[in-house]
Amino acid sequence: MPPSHSRRNIIPHVSRIADKPLLLCLSHLRWDFVFQRPQHLLTRAARSHRVLFFEEPLRRAPAPGLPRLELRRTPEGVEIATPLLPDSLDEAASDAAQRALLDELLGGEQPAIAWYYTPMALAFTAHLHPGLAVYDCMDELSAFLGASPRLLLLGRRLLQQVDIVFTGGRSLYEAKRGLHPSVHQFTSGVDVAHFGQAREPRLAAGPGPADQAGIPRPRLGWFGVVDERMDLALVDAVAARRPDWSLVMVGPVVKIDPASLPRRPNIHWLGGKAMAELPAYLAGWDCGLMPFAMNESTRFISPTKTPEYLAAGVPLVSTPVVDVVRDWGAKGLVAIAADAEQVTAAAEAAMARPRLSWWAEADRHLAGCSWDSIWSAMQELIQARAAAKTAGGGSAVAAAGQAHV
Repeated sequence: MPPSHSRRNIIPHVSRIADKPLLLCLSHLRWDFVFQRPQHLLTRAARSHRVLFFEEPLRRAPAPGLPRLELRRTPEGVEIATPLLPDSLDEAASDAAQRALLDELLGGEQPAIAWYYTPMALAFTAHLHPGLAVYDCMDELSAFLGASPRLLLLGRRLLQQVDIVFTGGRSLYEAKRGLHPSVHQFTSGVDVAHFGQAREPRLAAGPGPADQAGIPRPRLGWFGVVDERMDLALVDAVAARRPDWSLVMVGPVVKIDPASLPRRPNIHWLGGKAMAELPAYLAGWDCGLMPFAMNESTRFISPTKTPEYLAAGVPLVSTPVVDVVRDWGAKGLVAIAADAEQVTAAAEAAMARPRLSWWAEADRHLAGCSWDSIWSAMQELIQARAAAKTAGGGSAVAAAGQAHV
């Protein structure tokens, strides 16, 4: 990957496929961080659009050549643009630098679709005139640790400017539906074929990944980001109550001090893993854990990993996150437990239950939430909104992109 690009190199890089409309995604998440909702949706969007994923900037010590963009293409055809900014820039200067880099990258082209994951991007994209603007609200970012004070204000402005809003769960839908005339709930989907590999006897009977192979069973596993949304005290208490159980924690540690992680002989922090590796880990787990803290940062979450555990055939115990309780606990597919005593009792019951007894019921629910079906439903809503906007005198860019939506 080249370290920098001049304008003459940038423009051909993002405009190589001239017969497809441009979808510009503005994301607070990095493409290579954890493969989740944005990646699942945008790899599908890349079949019909040129997808440009403009991610959160990286900060560097001031040096010649900064600010600049690093560009690369994924195997699925998504273009990733990463702004590299001097760490000396204040907020206003950072916004100005990102606007200049983005304008140079676009070379005067207006996107057919501007797809927002973060309201913060409005600070450097408000001057654009996309054919259609979409806000895929997957989290209430203003409630997260270290959130910018500007998020609430920019969030209100974004809702005023976009054409359509998608939400990543029921609680978010209920919070946003009165703030915009076109809000639609799309709880995160699941790649059943990928995670279903964990059910295959070849994986379950094998030694598994090297860093898990020597960990005693039963194994209770977590995969995902380890941050302020995890109840570390609960993890510690469960491990203390059952020293004969192994807690396998897979995922990167962000925004919290790694020294704050509980350390016991039966807690194993294995770090982040690629999505391709996850089925092999899940195949070696006797129970799944979602020990979310019950705080402001988890009030609106609808964890993507819930259906992924079920697709993998792993029984699951979760703390009482509202959307998990309503969408999965009420169906008897996820055990809900509020404290260490309840978690250990629920995990014991889940591990004692024959897996085949609930797989068929889980699969019936999973059949309706594939990423392909979610993207297809989103496409229909986008196409209808673009048609209505064009009929009402909206952007010609939207009309030009309709055939590709």
